[in-house]
Amino acid sequence: MSTGYAIAYRLGITPWERAGREAAGQFTGLLSREEAERTPPYGRALDLGCGTGVHSLELARRGWVVTGIDAVGAAVRQARARAVEQGADVRFLEGDVTALRRADVGEVGFFLDVGCFHGLTDSQRAAMGDGVTAVAAPGATLLLLAFRPGRRQLLPRGAGRGDIETAFPGWTLADEVLADVTGMPGPLRRTAPRWYRLRRA
Repeated sequence: MSTGYAIAYRLGITPWERAGREAAGQFTGLLSREEAERTPPYGRALDLGCGTGVHSLELARRGWVVTGIDAVGAAVRQARARAVEQGADVRFLEGDVTALRRADVGEVGFFLDVGCFHGLTDSQRAAMGDGVTAVAAPGATLLLLAFRPGRRQLLPRGAGRGDIETAFPGWTLADEVLADVTGMPGPLRRTAPRWYRLRRA
């Protein structure tokens, strides 16, 4: 999927970002739930597959110390430019979510994945789960958005509860909820995305 994303960012065709803006109410509520369990400052957050940094910048605005990581250089460059434009202190890395042990992200208390995991192969998912666990603080949480599993041309293959639990064996799946699909084009709405919340055991 990384080649497809690289082409999409180069062409400026990113419908998932528009959909994210239109469904911001649910996302804001999910972040508020994370913050309700913590005392400000909230600590380190890692945005996995951060794209152009929209969610990373929102986390920073809310008081997190944020690192965003993405394999698509064009997206990372846009994210860095956006951070400068907004005067935000966010660190954006061009890197591989399946090799987090080498990414120098420190000990992380909150992980955000808005549509990265569900496009990976099984071996990549296992590597990502291993890396997330390796850099996770005790009691860390992960908020992950994934399409329902299915065969789709030009879209991620999706992931279900079992796929996520297999990739994160040291974590407990605490909650799952249907995502708000407001603003998504028809093909994305039909993927019936869900938010999954996990906690490191």
